[in-house]
Amino acid sequence: MKKTLTLTGVTINAMALIAPGAFLWITYQVQAAQTAPSGALTAPDMWPGLAFALVLAFLTAISYAMLARRYPEAGTGSSYYFAERAFLDRGGVSVRFARIAKYSIGWLSHLYYWVYPGVMVAFMATLIAYIAGVFGVTLTVPVEVGIAVGFALLVGFIAYRGIQGSTTANLLINVVQIVMLVATTILALSYRFLNPQHVHFVMPTLTSIVVPHSLPHVIFQATIAILLLVGFESATALAAEAKHPSFVSKGVLLSLLIQGLVMYLFEYFGAQAWVNTAYTQSVAHKTVHGFAAAAASSGPIGDMIRSLGNSLLGGIGLPLMVVAAGIVGIAILGTTLACLNTGVRVTYAMGRDEEVPTAMGVLHGQYATPHYGVWLLTAVSAVIGAFGVVSVTNLTAIGLISNIGTFLLYGMTNVIALLALADEVGKTPGIARVGVPLLGALANFVMLLAVLYLSVLGGGATKVAAIEAVIFSLFWGVAGVAYFVANSRAKRRALMPEDGVARVGA
Repeated sequence: MKKTLTLTGVTINAMALIAPGAFLWITYQVQAAQTAPSGALTAPDMWPGLAFALVLAFLTAISYAMLARRYPEAGTGSSYYFAERAFLDRGGVSVRFARIAKYSIGWLSHLYYWVYPGVMVAFMATLIAYIAGVFGVTLTVPVEVGIAVGFALLVGFIAYRGIQGSTTANLLINVVQIVMLVATTILALSYRFLNPQHVHFVMPTLTSIVVPHSLPHVIFQATIAILLLVGFESATALAAEAKHPSFVSKGVLLSLLIQGLVMYLFEYFGAQAWVNTAYTQSVAHKTVHGFAAAAASSGPIGDMIRSLGNSLLGGIGLPLMVVAAGIVGIAILGTTLACLNTGVRVTYAMGRDEEVPTAMGVLHGQYATPHYGVWLLTAVSAVIGAFGVVSVTNLTAIGLISNIGTFLLYGMTNVIALLALADEVGKTPGIARVGVPLLGALANFVMLLAVLYLSVLGGGATKVAAIEAVIFSLFWGVAGVAYFVANSRAKRRALMPEDGVARVGA
């Protein structure tokens, strides 16, 4: 692969996967609708929940950054490579587990990297259906499926052309969505201060937005908010294309700092400040307002923008909302593209090691991209996206599958960091060497259990989706073990080689 990416390029690609413009629009409804087991609404703790999730995300981001610093030669492997090196570096009996460790990380990471793009494809089709609905046009399921397939092909074509084209696209996408987010948040705060319609705001003071109301509610909100912040680790799959190794570790932290600490906290503060009793929706012939209205809408942020345009900008709410929705669509494009690029690069590393079919480890002669992997993941994304738009249960199920993969990958990578940094006594402070990865691993595994618990507790379609997601994830794990054993036998490779390196024909 060609070393073409500067620090800006590495950071921009990771920033595109976090995409605050897309996820504010996509997830605000879910956050507004969330209730605790007691039935109490947790939405007032949305901002503290995001802040708490950001702390947890930084724990994992620091672990990734330290691993990237320790293993600058990782290439496209990311956690897959880190796992192998961590066991080999420990020496002794640990080396025999190196192959199993790296394969386990690589295989499980596909639950995240190969499902997530399909989730985004489904969200794009849903967004277009929302925009059409605003103009009184109802799209049928076959039409939404067609949109999902077409969008997947578009993303696949951009990824096929190379990382430079993807970086340019992501740079433009990030600039546009950040401008939109800043402008929207300023309008929301202006509405709060001017109050042109003399409404009652749900959050009585600006301080009440940021001060926790209930610790359990903060944690419940964090189970959703943590999923907004994933993607910073994608920078570690770009080591083979970064001009300098330090760009990778810096890109991990910078992407989360810019998109998470700055943009997410700012935009959620503005959105919470705007929610008021004049914002209403009709549910079962009953009018609801505030957070209940946001929970009942398929696009509460679109509703907010429309209200702001009508009340503050001379009645241009509808065109302003359509423009914002278009920008969100562009942000979803960037997110899907960034995740697809990361996913195929990890698979490429596994293909080079012959842990998956060798075609996945072949680069295109002109574009230097793992083109077979790109088109295969494009097809998978189209199928997953088409499945997701059929029903809310399907969409929830594929989202949960991706979440399970994310938390497992992040948790296991923190464990790998704990092992890899064990011998850096005197080089790395104890809090960074032990405390950060230990807390990061614990946080990810606890959040995984919390997400599944709340999904099952939700009952109905959410419970069905959670059960489907767990069953599929277990099936994927069993399939991985079966493939590992069969592939090893076919190539006569030791499952636990003496020196940690499983050679073909050994």
